[in-house]
Amino acid sequence: MITNLIPQLDDSIEEQRIIINNVTWQQYETLRATLDDIPGLRMTYLEGTLELMNPSKKHELDKKTIARLVEIYVLEMDIDLTGYGSTTFRKQIKARGLEPDECYCFGQIKEVPDIAIEVVLSSGGIDKLSVYQGLAIPEVWFWQNNQFAVYHLRQEGYELINRSEFLPELDLTILAQYVQLPHQTQAVKAYRDSLR
Repeated sequence: MITNLIPQLDDSIEEQRIIINNVTWQQYETLRATLDDIPGLRMTYLEGTLELMNPSKKHELDKKTIARLVEIYVLEMDIDLTGYGSTTFRKQIKARGLEPDECYCFGQIKEVPDIAIEVVLSSGGIDKLSVYQGLAIPEVWFWQNNQFAVYHLRQEGYELINRSEFLPELDLTILAQYVQLPHQTQAVKAYRDSLR
């Protein structure tokens, strides 16, 4: 049984990351279908390498806080936004697949999101930008060390930029201050009040 090959993931400790090499696309698809019911399990696939990651509680708290803050921002600014959450995106021809922590589409719903957000609390693992580039996700935000790094896809690859090209008025330095507040609801309310 495939699930017997995967060590039990335990959410009582920090993030766990398992890397498996030489995984075919068909094996990835089978694992994806078989392990889909494991709560919180994230899979990233890049050209034969599969990463299984069980996010920590801090990881999930940070990603949810960021999502709530972004969503209150677009609501206050009257921007049309659709959230995809951590939907799985895959492209067999590019041998890539993953679930962003959060992702959004502006205006009409598209096949892939305009923005993907990744919370990075530990190092190692698969190069997510390579995966995102193969999936043609236009913009990726990384939350790491209590700050945002934003990458926008150009013809030659991702470029590190100072502000989101989809939300150019959004000050990510100020947003980061609210992500770090200890109480999520108060952070969202305080951020909303600052926007009014």
